[in-house]
Amino acid sequence: MHGNVWEWCSDWYYGDYPSGEVTDPTGASSGSNRVRRGGCWDDYAPVCRSADRYASDPSSTSNGLGFRLSWSSS
Repeated sequence: MHGNVWEWCSDWYYGDYPSGEVTDPTGASSGSNRVRRGGCWDDYAPVCRSADRYASDPSSTSNGLGFRLSWSSS
């Protein structure tokens, strides 16, 4: 699914991850930018991976930015 559109995430962008090992970090509780991940159809292959994340203004729009719906039956 990488490279379809940038995935709009609910996480607030807070800069670099902490150094050292961290399991499931919670991230910032507030901020001015949201995280977008994964690259889009117009990006080079090295960008199209979930580890690539960038800050994005929540009011921004783009034909390369979307979100992924999920559903759980439990």
